[in-house]
Amino acid sequence: MLDAVVVGAGPNGLTAAAELARRGFSTAVFEARDTVGGGARTEELTLPGFRHDPCSAVHPLGIASPAFNAMPLDRYGLTWLQPELPMAHPFDDGTAAVLARSVAETAASFGPRDAGTYRRLVEPFTGTWDTLVRDFMSLPLTALPRDPVTLARFGIAGLPPYTWLMRRFRDDRARALIGGLVAHVMAPFHGPATSAIGLVFALAAHASGWPMPRGGSQSISDALTGYLRDLGGEVHTSYEVKRLDDLPPARAYVFDTSPTALARIAGLGRHYDGFRYGAAAFKIDYALDGPVPWTAEPPRRAGTVQIGPTSRDIATALRQASSGDTAPLSLIHISAP
Repeated sequence: MLDAVVVGAGPNGLTAAAELARRGFSTAVFEARDTVGGGARTEELTLPGFRHDPCSAVHPLGIASPAFNAMPLDRYGLTWLQPELPMAHPFDDGTAAVLARSVAETAASFGPRDAGTYRRLVEPFTGTWDTLVRDFMSLPLTALPRDPVTLARFGIAGLPPYTWLMRRFRDDRARALIGGLVAHVMAPFHGPATSAIGLVFALAAHASGWPMPRGGSQSISDALTGYLRDLGGEVHTSYEVKRLDDLPPARAYVFDTSPTALARIAGLGRHYDGFRYGAAAFKIDYALDGPVPWTAEPPRRAGTVQIGPTSRDIATALRQASSGDTAPLSLIHISAP
């Protein structure tokens, strides 16, 4: 009998399996598709020779992940590529605000009225990022925080809704850029702890960047798979699980699937009758014959370009999407490897 069976070979399932195997538990992963990857895969989707990430492409919390950093994934081919600028947000007047590795450069791009406010907001946490990100990514806490004082201070800044944090800035350059960071969780600005999301993505840029894996997101999944197999774990692809009887006996089962798939496989339909999916995004892949000719200069150096006219436009789109209405196209994130 196996100690653990993991259903789904996405990055979360593979990470769970590798962590279990690293601790000495016999582990097997079962994946319906013929390749591993889930939301971290790379495929030829447009023209021959052009490889795209169907889901995630830029991984600010991947390079900062305590789980990833506890594994020797570099030995299995995972290399992070850092753009000169993590992110840029161009405006209609031909200028751009930037999220740079440097706090000072980022603050300066917001203009003189908000530069000091931004520095005071993030500088207390830049020196404690390693422990803060570990504690933040352990929420809800599974153990005592490593730095409870810093986590508490971060909570004071991050737990309020972003509508509160916005009031600290006088101009829209900072409001719009940070608002676009908050939008990564597809929640309205008035939602609880939305300030924390914007702060975490900003701090990640200053501490470790917004990198892309060399070769695409598939490199993350392939590295996890290689490490897992070297630990003695098994990975079975092209293995569709329709019910629990399709799986070998195990002491524990871990599902890296959608809630509806889990309900169908495990016969838990009645427990998920009230489940509803939230707001989502859509993605378009392009095969380009050259760099995008941005009017502003900073986006030409950025790995991610965020387009949103104003913070009010972004807020309106998030509010309407979260309520189930058709939202205007007011925020676009462009990954430009």
